[in-house]
Amino acid sequence: MTAADIYYHDIGDYLSREEKLAKIKDFGSIENIPWQKITPNKHGDWVNKRNDKFKTFIPLAPDKKFTQNTQSLFIVNAIGIATNRDDWTYNFSKKLLLENMKSMVAVYNEQVTAYKYETQVKHNPYIKVEDFVDKDHKKIKWTRALKNNAANCVMHKFKKEFVTYSMYRPFQKLFLYDDHNFIESPGISDKLFPTADVENLVICISCVGVNSGLSVSLSNSIVDLHFNGDTQCFPLYWYEEKDKTKLGLFDNPDNDKEYVRHEAVSDFIFGQAKKIYGDSVTKEDIFYYVYGFLHSPDYRQTFAADLKKDLPHIPLPDEPKQFWAFSKTGRQLAELHLNYENQPKPDGVKVASTGSATADKKYEVQKMRFADKTKKDKIIYNSSITVENIPPEVYAYVVNGRSPVEWIMERYQVTVDKDSGIKNDPNDWAKEHDNPKYILDLLLSVMTVAIKTNEIVKGLPRVRI
Repeated sequence: MTAADIYYHDIGDYLSREEKLAKIKDFGSIENIPWQKITPNKHGDWVNKRNDKFKTFIPLAPDKKFTQNTQSLFIVNAIGIATNRDDWTYNFSKKLLLENMKSMVAVYNEQVTAYKYETQVKHNPYIKVEDFVDKDHKKIKWTRALKNNAANCVMHKFKKEFVTYSMYRPFQKLFLYDDHNFIESPGISDKLFPTADVENLVICISCVGVNSGLSVSLSNSIVDLHFNGDTQCFPLYWYEEKDKTKLGLFDNPDNDKEYVRHEAVSDFIFGQAKKIYGDSVTKEDIFYYVYGFLHSPDYRQTFAADLKKDLPHIPLPDEPKQFWAFSKTGRQLAELHLNYENQPKPDGVKVASTGSATADKKYEVQKMRFADKTKKDKIIYNSSITVENIPPEVYAYVVNGRSPVEWIMERYQVTVDKDSGIKNDPNDWAKEHDNPKYILDLLLSVMTVAIKTNEIVKGLPRVRI
């Protein structure tokens, strides 16, 4: 059999089906397409070929979690939570979330009580729980884990104390009902945020299998699995119950009444860093170095193909000056990204109001849109407010495929889930926080976040790899 040659033409990323077909049609015939002959490398990559140097760097993720001698930057990483019933467990309104979950827990317990009576009192053990329970999505959302609980006749309690803040999508906070009985895949989130009042930071990364490449963000609260793509979290700390642990050298036993705080940056990388940068370096410095370095355009471009196939591996620079520059920049970016709600309006951006809405409705949104999608310099906020003169650099900073402005426009709109009928209204968040301008201020604030992020990243040291 004669070996075949394979030819390839890159038609471009992020195109719709219609746009792809139109490009092909423009060539006129298959002979006119500028084909490129391709061959695979030793990894089996035909396109987007990996760089062999990538694997010589230090991996962020450990081979085995919670092993202090792991030769990685962190001793633990975790995926974001997946509730599999987001319409029930998340909401802009704390009041509505509590009402929904109180109702659902009551329905669940009623179903378990009835199932227990049927199987144990009436001695009908052959009834399967999935055939017995009420499947009305307007009353309850069943998942595999919850069905297993019902099959074992486990009752649950509704507790308003379970409600906490969470990051659902980039620049979108929601209330979360954080009861693991109603979160299908909580992962090890209880080791990162065991209670609502513990302090922690997590670097949130999405890269593997993502066409848009590496995406990096930061959170100080529980994150959803799809907060930043398929989110992998690398924490500053991890927590363990006091009666299940032995204290280490860098642990703080007085941090919390119930939990001991451990540092998640590995002893291995801490030792390496001290040899190069001196005894003054801390694990927190290394954490911020990672956050700063992952924003490096040089690194992201050079290893773009690798970062679509693997979690990041990064080097420790030989020059202390470069390490400290990245660590300092990481702190600046962290401060900016954590406080994304509190930035001033960018210079030159104008908010125009017709004054036609009543005072209590003036700042409410239904769905924001661009006045002209080809320009994006003007946003129709609502029927009486427009945001104008938006500079193009606002859209140059992208998190998980979208600029911060586009995330706000997409996520801050009124929605009603078609199955449960549950309403999720961002105006409720503004009302419950007694800030009617919250959404408008947020839209303007993230513009500044984007502009400042671009400025900070431009000041990063060049990485010669």
